[in-house]
Amino acid sequence: MPVHSAGLLLYRVGEAAPEVLIAHMGGPFWASKDEGAWSVPKGEYDPETETPLDAARREFEEELGLTPPDGPYAELGTWAYSSGKRITVFVADGADFSLEGVVYGEFELEWPPRSGRRQSFPEVDRAEWMPLPDARSRLVKGQRPALDALAERFAET
Repeated sequence: MPVHSAGLLLYRVGEAAPEVLIAHMGGPFWASKDEGAWSVPKGEYDPETETPLDAARREFEEELGLTPPDGPYAELGTWAYSSGKRITVFVADGADFSLEGVVYGEFELEWPPRSGRRQSFPEVDRAEWMPLPDARSRLVKGQRPALDALAERFAET
């Protein structure tokens, strides 16, 4: 059975171009990486006990410590990573959303590897608004189709 993940991609229409809110993944593995090291705020869920949208909203709040906007939400699509994990991404207008008061969630990891010591690290270490082309190169490869789907929505309006 594949692992399911759901995320929430906020957008706002800036003066020059649309922007999206994405987050740089935390922890020692991602600390010195930029390209391909960002993500839509997202996380895993059990489809038998939670809807993808509920999971996306919950994970957004867990990762950023901020309540997501009320919506409305639209499903951009579901895509499979090369690992087989499936991600469903929802989009909402974040024009009035502020990152003020952000508090990143944490996870524990044995670090350094095989040291026997456990340390806490932030799930994400920063979140930023950025134009779609900048976000495209920074997002992990498996989430880039969500930007394509969003760009198609903008082209239709």
